[in-house]
Amino acid sequence: MSQTESALDYGEVKEPTFLERLLVQKHWTLPWTITFFCVVIAVALSFFHLYVAVFGTPEGRSFRTTHLSVMMVLALLIHPLFRKSHFDVIDSPLKALGFGLDLLLVCAVIFVHVWTMWDIDAFQLRLGSKEQGDLIVGTICIALVLEATRRTVGVAMVCVTGFFIFHALYAHKFFGFFYGPPTRPSKYIDTMFMSTDGIFGIPLHVAATYIVLFIIFGGLLIRSGAGKFFIDLAVALTGHRVGGPAKAATVASGFMGTVSGSAVANVVTTGSFTIPLMKNLGYRAKFAAAVEACASSGGQITPPIMGAAAFIIAENLALPYVYVIMAAVIPAFLYFATIYFMVHFEAEKSGIERISKDRLPKTLEVLKDGWHLLFALGVLIFFLVSGYTPMMSAFWGILALVGLSFINPHTRMSPADILAAFESGIRATVPVTVACACAGIIIGSVFVSGLGLKFTQSVIDLSGGNLLILLSLTAVAAIVLGMGMTTTAVYITVSALIVPSLEKLDVLPMAAHLFAFYFGVVSTITPPVALAAFAAAAIAKTPPMETAVESARVGIAKYLVPFAFVYNPSLIFEGSILWTVYSTLAAIAGLWLLSASLEAWLNGPLKGLLRLLVFIAAVLSLMPPTIDIFGIPGVILSLAGVAIGVAVTMMRRRDSNLRVSGEKGGAHV
Repeated sequence: MSQTESALDYGEVKEPTFLERLLVQKHWTLPWTITFFCVVIAVALSFFHLYVAVFGTPEGRSFRTTHLSVMMVLALLIHPLFRKSHFDVIDSPLKALGFGLDLLLVCAVIFVHVWTMWDIDAFQLRLGSKEQGDLIVGTICIALVLEATRRTVGVAMVCVTGFFIFHALYAHKFFGFFYGPPTRPSKYIDTMFMSTDGIFGIPLHVAATYIVLFIIFGGLLIRSGAGKFFIDLAVALTGHRVGGPAKAATVASGFMGTVSGSAVANVVTTGSFTIPLMKNLGYRAKFAAAVEACASSGGQITPPIMGAAAFIIAENLALPYVYVIMAAVIPAFLYFATIYFMVHFEAEKSGIERISKDRLPKTLEVLKDGWHLLFALGVLIFFLVSGYTPMMSAFWGILALVGLSFINPHTRMSPADILAAFESGIRATVPVTVACACAGIIIGSVFVSGLGLKFTQSVIDLSGGNLLILLSLTAVAAIVLGMGMTTTAVYITVSALIVPSLEKLDVLPMAAHLFAFYFGVVSTITPPVALAAFAAAAIAKTPPMETAVESARVGIAKYLVPFAFVYNPSLIFEGSILWTVYSTLAAIAGLWLLSASLEAWLNGPLKGLLRLLVFIAAVLSLMPPTIDIFGIPGVILSLAGVAIGVAVTMMRRRDSNLRVSGEKGGAHV
């Protein structure tokens, strides 16, 4: 068997969950007792959320408090002090001290929860007229959220949050637009802890109601073998085409994006197969890693299960989640189409051969084995489109998936598998929930200090009222924040500070929020901190920074598409359907030409002026059709770009055919 053939034999590697580790554990020690406790409360919380999805949420504040308290207990136990993992044996005084502090912090979380829930009605009535105890408990709660954030999300987010806290309390010590009246500590605690404008605000509400169930749904899909099914389906559909393996990586990661919001997790899942296969078939290792990183980082923008921030967008806009899904369809398609184009040109340029169909899985056979997994996704989408709440839709999706998994022995889940999926889903939600609580502190701080309004006006003044400059500043800010914070936290911060300024310049609310969302995601492939690219580089054994630069080139659409839908909202289904169809086709043509220009290949090498002409045609094709540029209607410029692109493509294809005919004729003679 050749190297290429062996690359087609792959298996799906699953990291064992806590529950699975417990089931095979023979020697019971203190760390395993902690693990057992974590598994029990994680599974219990998952059932609690399923119950809430069916019978409705209890009183809002008590529900959010319960959710956050359990998540913080898990965060403190799973990410212990002075130990790499809670599985580590406590065999030194330092580790023992860390364990003691962990228990002390867990007790503090329970104390805050009991203080709030003991008489929830009386607690809420004290809003605006707090007792001394409320101030103390509120301070403890903020400190606990910051510590949980440090452990699960990172120091960067704690530093950003700390700045906003310090500013709110000591605004009179700052200068410029940061200067303002200080906030009294009592008022600050009132907002952060007592009300629903701080820690227990919209972000935490979304995490507790929508996000957790969708992550559990994704965990069940992975547990049922959906990862292998999606890879098989992608390889079957595209493996025989020019550059098939890399196209399969693009399609497979797009499929995986429907069940996983983590770019790094997608890289590890699909990249362990696709990157070696691409390298074996002749792709540059750096390019193979970049393709996988870019395709995997598209998961958070891929409907129907997008990143956690997408649910918060729906909540902020007071719209059903299905509207966010619809708005995200075309931008996600354009992004993956661009990666697909890049792969195609690279394959032609490098002379990559196709894989014969007899060495690939058969599409019908793959669908026969896994059609029911797609049907479970269809159930989820059906309920979303039918107007059901995301909670109820996720519940029916979970129920359908568990039932349908029994159709095929390969996807059938045992009770242990289901519980393990519940447990891993809750654990995956821990950093999201903690980040949402910490982001609530940022929002509350901006609210009480009045910084939001001043910042909005200052950014507009800095841009001189120029939308392009303002968008560029927003993009840079989101990318920088994304280097140390989760996508959800970046989106929440940018939406609180800068999105209002975009709306003041008449940007549609959906476009403004999606713009912040997109640039919160793009940091995963943007140097110098590009986690998805670094993960792919580790698999491909390439220099991480060079791989990140290559990823930024391959994923160029993620930088351009947000600007496109801000200037041309028809790409997010705002306005006439005819404009939407035309704009989509023009954008596809423009991104095709841009990919050809960046790869310097279009049915042959592109050099000098011809490459520049193709680049100009790409820029013109991407022009918004509804605005005038230098007095020329955008639609005229767009049509001109498409026409130039078509002419150059036909000319290059003719030259390529003549060249091939000449080579055949020479060989015949």
